[in-house]
Amino acid sequence: MSESRSVPIVSIESINLSDFHIIDVRSPKEFEEFHIESATNVPIFTNEEREQVGTTYKQIGKDDAKMLGLSIVSPKLVQMVETLKDQEKIHNKPFLIYCARGGMRSNSFATVMKLIGLDCCQLMGGIRSYRQSIMSGLERLSKMAKPFIVLEGLTGSRKTDILEVLQEEGYPVINLEELAGHRGSIFGKIGNEGQSQKQFERDMFKRLQEIEQAAYYIIESESKRIGRVVVPEWILKGKETGKRIHINYPFERRVQSICETYQPGLYHDEIGEALHHLKKRIKPEVYEIMLQSYHAENYENVVRLLLQSYYDPKYNYAADRYRSPVIELEIENLDQGKTMVKNTIEKIQTHSYC
Repeated sequence: MSESRSVPIVSIESINLSDFHIIDVRSPKEFEEFHIESATNVPIFTNEEREQVGTTYKQIGKDDAKMLGLSIVSPKLVQMVETLKDQEKIHNKPFLIYCARGGMRSNSFATVMKLIGLDCCQLMGGIRSYRQSIMSGLERLSKMAKPFIVLEGLTGSRKTDILEVLQEEGYPVINLEELAGHRGSIFGKIGNEGQSQKQFERDMFKRLQEIEQAAYYIIESESKRIGRVVVPEWILKGKETGKRIHINYPFERRVQSICETYQPGLYHDEIGEALHHLKKRIKPEVYEIMLQSYHAENYENVVRLLLQSYYDPKYNYAADRYRSPVIELEIENLDQGKTMVKNTIEKIQTHSYC
């Protein structure tokens, strides 16, 4: 990097992000919503401090906001420098500093870090330019005309488990629930953080890059919304026109699979909250029995009742709208399901199924 005291400004298109220690100086809330992958958050302001400076800027003026910001940041500088020096010890790479738009926060921080001898540059356009590059990449990849193979089945049919195994073995799986950080139902956020739309699209772009050379995509049949995330229209269209593989799994094994996945004993209160949200959608007499089972920690019976009275009828109603052919697979366990799905995919790819 340059020995000049001025901070070099680089565009997202001109660099390889892996060549840098990436430092995000925005507030923790901004960072949590969306950040460059592998970035370290070294916030100039806390969430509350950022709001305070912004209010001062709007109500009093720019100069007063600057002075307030300076008074807040000054006591933190030593710790910030130590954080960057610790990063530098791990790998001897320059620092890429960014904020929201490549403005005052990142420029001021990078300038101070450079003055004390750290090799720094500033990202032009900040996180916004990174976001634009992702959306541009997604637009390009979404226009690649590839067929879809869609794995479907009633709740608890091990579809997600099969997809995870296929992905580990190198199949071109787009695991929408994994990318969304949500299992796609009222209970879907239990044990998951959940992703923002921006984080979902960031990780989606990365996954599509990994499988860009694949001749097809494999997805699970999902609705338009998974938690806080909206699935792109081009994937929904791919689902509608794709080759469908329907997994049939014994009812009691579905019950067991759901209990293993959601671990209700660890999330008792969260399960109860989700049940409350479903109260108006279940017949009162059924809900009462379900609630009794819940309080007795008979979670398997809770799941049985949920499947019989809510999830299975809801799924069957949605499935009736599809008129395209479907390949039915009867499975007894995960290993068998994985093998049968792999064989079916091979037949689809060699045009054994039409």
